[in-house]
Amino acid sequence: MDQRERLDYLVEAFKEDSVRYRDLETPEDPEEKKRLLRSLMNIRMPGPMPPRVLKVQDEYLRERIRENGIVSVSGIPTAAEQGSRRPFADVISLWQGDITRLAADAVVNAANSGMLGCFVPMHACIDNCIHTFAGVQLRAECARRMELLRARYGPGYEQPTAVPMLTDGYNLPARKVIHVVGPVVEGELTEALERDLEACYRNTLELCLESGLKTVAFCCISTGVFRFPNGRAASIAVRTVTEWLAAHPAAVERVIFNVFKDGDRALYEEELA
Repeated sequence: MDQRERLDYLVEAFKEDSVRYRDLETPEDPEEKKRLLRSLMNIRMPGPMPPRVLKVQDEYLRERIRENGIVSVSGIPTAAEQGSRRPFADVISLWQGDITRLAADAVVNAANSGMLGCFVPMHACIDNCIHTFAGVQLRAECARRMELLRARYGPGYEQPTAVPMLTDGYNLPARKVIHVVGPVVEGELTEALERDLEACYRNTLELCLESGLKTVAFCCISTGVFRFPNGRAASIAVRTVTEWLAAHPAAVERVIFNVFKDGDRALYEEELA
């Protein structure tokens, strides 16, 4: 199959799988087909999928990512190479772009407490993007993990803030995904919320250390829909990572702060200057 044939096949397979949208008319436009496929993947509950469908999905997603351009960690300059003289500038990088392109040992996903990804079709959040390009196997693994935790802690269990969960990366260039629930700012920003955000970065790095992951890319945890002020979040992220690196020399080879928006890039550039 070529990529066009894979897309046609997957749209019909996921329509059939959805039952509710089985009779939905398939658009002719290839870009509209891509949006339809992503939407059907986004709303799909975790569960088994025929091996043939998974094989074609994997081939399709890997080709999509290859077309988007895979970015290696070695190709990203360090803060030191960008002129920074701050501590650990030779270990820290700032990179602006789509985190699903990064070939790091691990990328960090800003998850919700249900830990199953974003079910809103075509939502622009990082949780949605990571689950889309990893493939439906990622949601299935997260569901299995949560089932085990609910068997242990009760049916109402939700993943606590700042407790990271490690999964495979599946079709992503990254080998692993670290899912972590950041603090949600409902009103005023408090010291407790700031400590929770610190714990997200610190605990994620501890998990990298335990798991032998040498390169990790952090997204902007808790900003956006979680409403943590972007500037304060960047300051906490850089300070916490720097303090952890000071306490764990040579534990990791590269920590990448991944941003998508120009505003966040400017904030991190100021923090890393």
